[in-house]
This record gives sequence, C-alpha cells and structure tokens, in this order.
Amino acid sequence: MAGEKKGFIGEFKEFITKGNVMDMAVGVIIGGAFQKIITSLVDDIIMPIISVITGGIDFTNWFVALDGGKYATLAQAQEMGAATLNYGTFITVVINFLLMAIVVFFLVRTMNRLRDKLSKKEEEAPKPVKICPYCKSEINKDATKCPHCTSAL
Repeated sequence: MAGEKKGFIGEFKEFITKGNVMDMAVGVIIGGAFQKIITSLVDDIIMPIISVITGGIDFTNWFVALDGGKYATLAQAQEMGAATLNYGTFITVVINFLLMAIVVFFLVRTMNRLRDKLSKKEEEAPKPVKICPYCKSEINKDATKCPHCTSAL
C-alpha cells in the first residue's frame, strides 16, 4: 500500500506531526514579539528624532479628506465621519518596515559572522586521523573498520 494516496486528513496529520511546524510556530511567536520591539523603536525613539530633524513634521496628520472638507487633524476628520486617504500613516508604516528590515539584516549578519567564527575555530582543531592501510583514505584514529573500503583495521 506504499502507492496508496493519502487523504486530506492523512496529509494534514503528517504535516502537523513534523518538527518544522513547531519551529514555524515558535518563529511566528518570536516574530510577533520582535515586531512590538521594532514598533516601539520606531514610534518612541526614531520618529521623534526624525520629527526634530524635519522641524516637527507629524506624519500621522498627513491625509486627504475625500469629502473635500478641511480638517486640522486626522482624528478630527475621522470624528466627523469623513473618508480619508491616510498617506502619512502609510509613510510611517513604510519607515517601520525599512527599519525592521535593517534591524533584521544586522541581526542576521551578526549571527552569521558569529557562526562563521565558531565554525572556523572548530575547523582549526586538528581531527585525530589515521590512514587506512588498504584504501589509503583518512579515517578516525579510533575506527575499527574503514568507512570507505569497509576493511577491518
């Protein structure tokens, strides 16, 4: 019955019982928490600095009221029930995305460099080897059988 097709339930059971699903779930949860950190970084630290640099520009109040009315703030337009095109909010979200991408880039870059340094140290450590007298391949010095030619040593 090796060639028998699995139904939806069988395929789902196989998918859900693999370890990758748990890894993915952990990644999503950590990603959600990481998103909150980045949002706080942008909203509480970076955007105030950008606001000071740009002379106090508040992106959240950049909008177009689609009913043609004039409103001082986005909150006022929404309170009056006006449909609005909130391009300032969009700019803020784009900045959030770019900053998150930069932070993730630096995090991954740092982790890759650390991994490379650790793997180089492991590679530098001399591995105890000997030469198989039959096939002349390098093998572990404690081996009792050659993994290449299967000769007993």
